[in-house]
Amino acid sequence: MCRKKMTRTVLIIDDNPAVGEALSLALSLHEIRALVALTPDEGLALLQREAVDVVIQDMNFTADTTSGEEGVALFRAIRERHPDLPLILLTAWTHLETAVELVKAGAADYLAKPWDDNKLLATVENLLELSESTREVNRSRRERRQRREQLQRKYELDGLVFASEAMARTLDLACQIARSDVPVLITGPNGTGKERIAAIVHANSAVKRGPFVAVNCGALPGELIEAELFGAEAGAYTGANKAREGRFELADGGTLFLDEIGNLPLPGQMKLLRVLETGQFERLGSGKTRQAKVRVLSATNADLKAMIQAGTFREDLYYRLNVIEVNLPPLAERNDDILPLAEFFLDGRAELGDAARDALLAYPWPGNVRELKNAIERAALLAGGRPISPELLNLPQHAATAPAARNLDEPSREAVENALHKADGVVSRAAQSLGLSRQALYRRMERYGLATPA
Repeated sequence: MCRKKMTRTVLIIDDNPAVGEALSLALSLHEIRALVALTPDEGLALLQREAVDVVIQDMNFTADTTSGEEGVALFRAIRERHPDLPLILLTAWTHLETAVELVKAGAADYLAKPWDDNKLLATVENLLELSESTREVNRSRRERRQRREQLQRKYELDGLVFASEAMARTLDLACQIARSDVPVLITGPNGTGKERIAAIVHANSAVKRGPFVAVNCGALPGELIEAELFGAEAGAYTGANKAREGRFELADGGTLFLDEIGNLPLPGQMKLLRVLETGQFERLGSGKTRQAKVRVLSATNADLKAMIQAGTFREDLYYRLNVIEVNLPPLAERNDDILPLAEFFLDGRAELGDAARDALLAYPWPGNVRELKNAIERAALLAGGRPISPELLNLPQHAATAPAARNLDEPSREAVENALHKADGVVSRAAQSLGLSRQALYRRMERYGLATPA
């Protein structure tokens, strides 16, 4: 009969061959592969050569002493070389106090000799589940890091900080379309970094050596927008004492970024449409036709289709601007970016306390990256060298304490912790109680920093 291949491996380090044999037999009945080492040095050598999921180690390796010093030294050596490896201590009653101290230092558990087989096997099974989840989390982190590094090697990302898959997909699209000369519409809520994406598109475009000119259509009075975009002759309007170039002329040979394009008045929209179609325009107060070769990028947080229905935005202009759309998700939908961005904004001026990290992850960030930057800047100024607390972040309490309101289908950190606790750390059972797949729970454990749940 073909025996199922055992891929889960436990290393037993004990100088008593009978102990190794007994444990190996008990583990093999549960299809767990066992390796046995009779000395600390042999155990450390096996860890270098073999993929091990859990270690069971004795506390005493010298017959004429009962101090447990050898076990402590072995524990510290394994911890230093393999910090994420779950480790169970086998201890006589004389070593109990030492074992408790080592559990505080990171050991997964301790079992007194003679051990109870059922308890030992249950502990090993739980730790194998956690080891699997840790590998999955590390694999996911490694893949995302490799993707970020690949993007950074291939494209100019203007120093953008990100860790989320959602942002990686957005940047991948933005960089892929950068070398074409078609107009791009960048959409997303205020504060998500639409101008940064426009700058990245320009930096990776065929006109990257040309100028990058940005104009916020929402920050100018309606009567000045046309002059701002197309220029004006002297006397074209009150206060126009001399001729001035518009943004199209300034961006000639490069990129023009039109932010808040939904705020452009209808007359300006009509002129902009003509420029996009012909590359030609006239300065305000002039009948002379001018030419400019410009890559146009635009951005909005408005619903342009609803504006078309309301008659406040031209449909033909919308389709001219939106040849390709790049959508920036809100910060609440890319939690993985929150802590890396916070650390970037801190720039080493202060340290984030654990409670502050939890508060940052719990808050829904309606103001997105801009709001996060302001909160971190304020907290860094007030911290005075102390670790940053939730109070220094000054986040609205109702939002900071009710993360589930952001997404009713998304289990909170507390819910995940409780489920893992009730399931004794067995990820599959915790996932079932939350109505999630194991992979989905792994992703949430990583998001909440619970790769090794208590």
